Formats: sequence, C-alpha cells, structure tokens
Amino acid sequence: MAKNEILSYDYVIDYLAKNNRQKHLLLGNGFSMAYDTKIFSNNALYKFIDSIDNPLLKKLFSIIGNKNFEIVMQQLDNFLEIAEIFGTDKELIKKIKDAGNELKNSLIDAVKGLHPEHVFTIPEEKSSACYKWLNEYLSKGGNVFTTNYDLLLYWVLMRNDSQNHTDGFGRDKEDEEFVPYDEANYSELRWGKNKKNQNTHYLHGALPFFDTGVDIIKEEYTTEHFLLQNINERMLHKEYPIFVTSGNGREKLMNIMHNKYLTFCYEQLCNIQGSLVTFGFNFGEYDEHIIEAINKAAKQGTRTGEKLLSIYVGVYSESDAEHIESIRKKFKCKVNLFDSKTAKVWD
Repeated sequence: MAKNEILSYDYVIDYLAKNNRQKHLLLGNGFSMAYDTKIFSNNALYKFIDSIDNPLLKKLFSIIGNKNFEIVMQQLDNFLEIAEIFGTDKELIKKIKDAGNELKNSLIDAVKGLHPEHVFTIPEEKSSACYKWLNEYLSKGGNVFTTNYDLLLYWVLMRNDSQNHTDGFGRDKEDEEFVPYDEANYSELRWGKNKKNQNTHYLHGALPFFDTGVDIIKEEYTTEHFLLQNINERMLHKEYPIFVTSGNGREKLMNIMHNKYLTFCYEQLCNIQGSLVTFGFNFGEYDEHIIEAINKAAKQGTRTGEKLLSIYVGVYSESDAEHIESIRKKFKCKVNLFDSKTAKVWD
C-alpha cells in the first residue's frame, strides 16, 4: 500500500486478518457523532465547564489548576462544611452553595441534552449493527478503548448482552459464612474483581463510574429507574462521576494518574501489541497523552514483534487526513489512514 493512500475499513480488517495481526480499537467523539450528529456535535459534555460563568467557580478552577469536575465538586463540598462549622459569613456560605448547585446542575443538564432518554431509545437495528462491529475486536482477543464519557458504548454492550466484553467490574459476596448462591448477599458493582480479563477501557472515565474513596463502583439500572435517573440521583447526594473533562494532555494525564481505575486503563493502552484501529479520534492538540501511550506500546528500538507495530487512523475528510500527515512523525510506529465513512458502525 502507498504511504499516503487512504484505505477502506474492510481492507484494513482483511489485511490484519491475513497477517494474523492482533487488533485493538480506540474510539473518540466521532463514534458518538456517527450515531447522531445533531446531539453529539454540540460536545455539551466536553464543554459544560468552559461555559460556566460563575466568578467563584472560575477562581476555584484557577486555584486548583485543572478542570476535573469530580475534584472541584468535592472541594466545594469540603469548603462548605468547613465554612458552616466555623460559622462563616452566611452570604459566603450561600455563594458556595449556589456555586456547587450551578456546577452540579450544569453537568446534569449537559448529560440530559447529550443523551437519548434511555437505552431502548436507540433503534434495535442500530444497536445490533454497532455491537457486531465492536465484536470484531472483542471476540478475537482485542481491547476496546474510548475517551468518551457518554453512555452509548456501555448501552450497546449491555443491551446486546455481550459475552465477550469485560469492563473489570463485578460483585463481591458479602456474607461472612457460607450461604447458598440464591440466598447470598452481593455488593454493588465494584471495579477490580475482573480486571485481569478486562478488555473494555474508558480512558477518561464515564458517567456510570463513581469513586467512593475506597472503591470504584458502577451505577446500573434498577426496576424503578433508568440509568440516567440513577446517575442524577447520585449527584444530588454528593457523589460525582469519574471523568476527565478538559485540560491539555499533561493535565489530563495527571488526573488519570490520580485514579486507580483510569491509571489501569491507560497502562493497558501503553502495553497493547499488534495494531490499533482508531475511529472518530482526531489526535488533537490536547491528546498528547494518548500519543505518548501509543509510543510506549510501540517500544521503539525493540526488535521483537511483541509490541504495537502500526496504527490505522480513521479520517472523515481531506483536512483530517492532512492533519494526521502533519503529525505523522510524532508516532513511533507505522501510521496508515482509512476512510471512516466506509466503516459501517451503526448501519
């Protein structure tokens, strides 16, 4: 294949299969946009912090030095408790409460605006098609990585009762003595129990994931409420989802390294072998940490094949292709381009 040739998606998959190459998948916002451009092109979840106009919040973001929603929200909660204990001026306490409520409500509004109401809003044929597309990787020993926080990937895998994906979460038996399986008490979904077999990785976190301080837990459906309702309910009770909202590559990596789940996912990306296919990921100016992980996996100078040999970057337009060509030298492995429009993700 020519160096600057733009391949078809099917050609990439066939080529990797013929060469017995292990393949992995990296998803960006283009995966969600391919489902519904009208909703996801707004990037509401990515930009909700930048759109906040509260002076107190802006100062707090500046002092803390990043835009990690979870950390900022926890700082506000702690500040409020301290202020109330010391009997601080009531006007200041009100400002803190208002700022916290504004930040919390901004996220809730962004989530509602970004998503279909629930998993069954997604047409069955689209969900099935997407699952089949993802399963090309999951059923053949590959990993799926995503930098998206939204629920689309999670919904597709859950709705299709995927037997090939493992996100590392599981339940711990909480009975101290022996109890029959059908009578046992089990914990909520905690991360770590199944991490040895984990093949689905949310590199920047996701809305259903919450850090309790001891465990990383995953919110789920109940018989009474849809998933989004349960996530909103947790936030109203001062529990906040894990996701790295914004910042440059270095700031994102710092936030990742301060959370055991995110660190694990990132390190898995740093250690993949074979080839990486990317879809909807543009390798923008704030994605240097992802390029760094890819280069670690490439193990430049290592002669053995137990490393990342190549990446196949999906591009939608000529300008996308030109951008990847302009940063090609940043990668320490072979870079190939394919036409994202030829990948039938939701069709």
